[in-house]
Amino acid sequence: MASCVHVNSQALKRPSPSQAVYREDCTQCFDSIDDEAGLNVCLTCFNGGCTGDKDHASLHFKRHGHSLALNIKRTRKKILRDEPPQKVSKLAVAAETDEDHYDTSTRVICYSCGKDDIEETSGGLATAIEGVLKAMPFSKREEVKAWEQEFIPCEHTLSLNQDYSRHVESRELIQCSMCDLKENIWLCLECGKLGCGRSQFGGIRGNSHALAHSDLTSHAVAVKLGSITADGSADIYCYKCNEERTDPNLAIHLAHWGINLAGREKTEKSLMEMQVEQNLKWDFSMTSEDGRELTPIFGPGFTGLANLGNSCYLSSVIQCLFDLPEFQQRYYHENEEPPFTQFPAEDLETQMRKLADGILSGRYSRPGINVIVAPELPEASQRKGLAPAMFKHLVGRGHEEFSTMRQQDAFEFLLHLFKLISLSKHPGDLSNPICSFTFAVEQRLQCIRCRKVRYRVDEQDNISISVPAQRLALPDDASPTVQFAPVTLFDCLDDSTSEETVDLICPSCGSNDGFSKRSSFRTLPRQLVINARRFELINWVPTKLDIPVDVSEEPLDLSSYLSSGREEGEELLPDIETSKKSFLPNQYALDQLLSMGFPRARSEKALYTTGNSDPEAAMNWLFAHMEDPDIDEPLATNEITGGATDAHHDPSKVAQLVEMGIDELRAKKALGATDEDINRAIDWVFSHPDEAIDAGGDSHESNIRPDDCPKNLGFSDTPARYELRSIVCHKGSSVHAGHYVAFVRKTLPGQSGLSWVMFNDEKVVKVEDIEEMKKHAYLYFFSRV
Repeated sequence: MASCVHVNSQALKRPSPSQAVYREDCTQCFDSIDDEAGLNVCLTCFNGGCTGDKDHASLHFKRHGHSLALNIKRTRKKILRDEPPQKVSKLAVAAETDEDHYDTSTRVICYSCGKDDIEETSGGLATAIEGVLKAMPFSKREEVKAWEQEFIPCEHTLSLNQDYSRHVESRELIQCSMCDLKENIWLCLECGKLGCGRSQFGGIRGNSHALAHSDLTSHAVAVKLGSITADGSADIYCYKCNEERTDPNLAIHLAHWGINLAGREKTEKSLMEMQVEQNLKWDFSMTSEDGRELTPIFGPGFTGLANLGNSCYLSSVIQCLFDLPEFQQRYYHENEEPPFTQFPAEDLETQMRKLADGILSGRYSRPGINVIVAPELPEASQRKGLAPAMFKHLVGRGHEEFSTMRQQDAFEFLLHLFKLISLSKHPGDLSNPICSFTFAVEQRLQCIRCRKVRYRVDEQDNISISVPAQRLALPDDASPTVQFAPVTLFDCLDDSTSEETVDLICPSCGSNDGFSKRSSFRTLPRQLVINARRFELINWVPTKLDIPVDVSEEPLDLSSYLSSGREEGEELLPDIETSKKSFLPNQYALDQLLSMGFPRARSEKALYTTGNSDPEAAMNWLFAHMEDPDIDEPLATNEITGGATDAHHDPSKVAQLVEMGIDELRAKKALGATDEDINRAIDWVFSHPDEAIDAGGDSHESNIRPDDCPKNLGFSDTPARYELRSIVCHKGSSVHAGHYVAFVRKTLPGQSGLSWVMFNDEKVVKVEDIEEMKKHAYLYFFSRV
């Protein structure tokens, strides 16, 4: 073993509990500790760097001068299958560790001395190495943080009133008091009654007797007995909130019924574990119609992404985006060094390039590598896939929804990612890929009486269209499931661009007869993404409708939806300067929202934010901002001006916005206008692109897209022909549950022409027919021909 003077450095110390340790994969590519060369973890800042062809570990040393690194290499243990499996005597969920499946070797490297076998016990190495190996790795650390923020106490768990104390016998705890079920048993914490839960995914039986007890007695809080652990964690459900909750006083509440928390052992999966398992196992068939396994595809552009727990919404969108030439040209730079940054895992540019390299290089998509060794599984199911944990954490940071581990809406994630990319800095020779999605939409209003008109043109990077619901009349003996008549994509576009009447007072003639309103395309983009909304409010709950939409794979001509602009002889309505101080809500739209039960303050705020004309857009905004702390406050002057820029703001939040490409003054103004909420501040910047920033008399123009996109967005020439390139499909009754997959038209290795490829998380397979998938897609990506 070699010696080294750097082992006595003061910078050599164990990581603190708050420090991220990147000891699973490289922060700048997807090489990992499972590769032959292993991973080098910097013993100064705990950055993980690969040691293979890319050698990002050496690059880290050159840039930062951190000499010492711990090389970690992991190899999977061979599993002996000769002996019969041990008989399971009871249901137990064993906690498995890396040591159960892997052998791990380490060695210390000093880049300054050029030595790779430093004695691990010399100097301060032993303490630092122990700290690195015992520290929770970055991906697990962020996952735990995300899960922990999911559940909170409620008023019913915090103010729980329990009946007179009694001792519940152990024999009582194993069976429902109303049937003979001995699993999925819930204890009412208010009266000690035992009841079975609802039936669960995976064959867990239940007759809902715990729910029946709650309905009968109005008792709210119950705990699942098989989920209780000695450290105090358990499934707590509040029937009044209809949500999972936490109980800070669980030990006391259980002791009230004679149950000792320290003696409990977890014997059943938690609700969250079952939900993750359900989302991972949604049945997108991996076989053809004749029962054959679908053909796995390998090579550049055919790399799957591992499901991080309800992350299929992210994976499906990413696969569609990185199939586009604009994203490939912007982020895939095979022979270039990654951009310089102090924290690669927290830099959007670095993580987007890491994704591009992982998906497009083909280095991680070759038969025989990056697979799970399980001969009993079909080949398509053995891939591990790349785990985009750093990317998911980065794009979700500070966002109320995407920072969690719950299933999310793929379309909302697409729009969120578009914002982050547009706000990020783009080098002079690389263009913003979102420019290829941008186009102009024209709204035309015409007074029914005086016939004067007003035109408004807005920039967009997507279009969301409702799918017309035409319910079919079924015979009496038919299935009770509602069926819908199929429609075409043109039917949806016709419905969204058709003329409608809105109740407005004409500023020219004073008539209250109303206006005719029509929306059309002023221009069309190079890449068009369409969100097909198949949801309607049923009892105030957004419910998915199973409406088939026919979309041809042949080019579609959208020329008829282009506006010809102002017609000759039309007289324009006079311009009226509006502001929040004199804001008058559209009465028709306001009445629509009030009739749905939304409070007036919320309705006015939603209409102001969404353009004061479309009640559906306002309703969607309300659903997305229900939890805003100021949602019930009336429109105020400070909302108009965006708040003062000289107020005190959290420096870390200002820095986070500045990292996205927003200048500091605008970042502070956005935070001041949104109660220091990062996600709402990003929305504010986008909704106030022309807002002047006054700081000592200087005016600063918006820098949302500094020289990114041309002023004349999109194309207005005809024919406007578009070809279907990819789709994102969703299976499940709600966008917040179920499973997403992507289908992309690609040229397969060694073949000519285009074929459909399914990206189902880590599984990448060729599919012959996707007609049914196309009919029920959630997102459609079209490319201009």
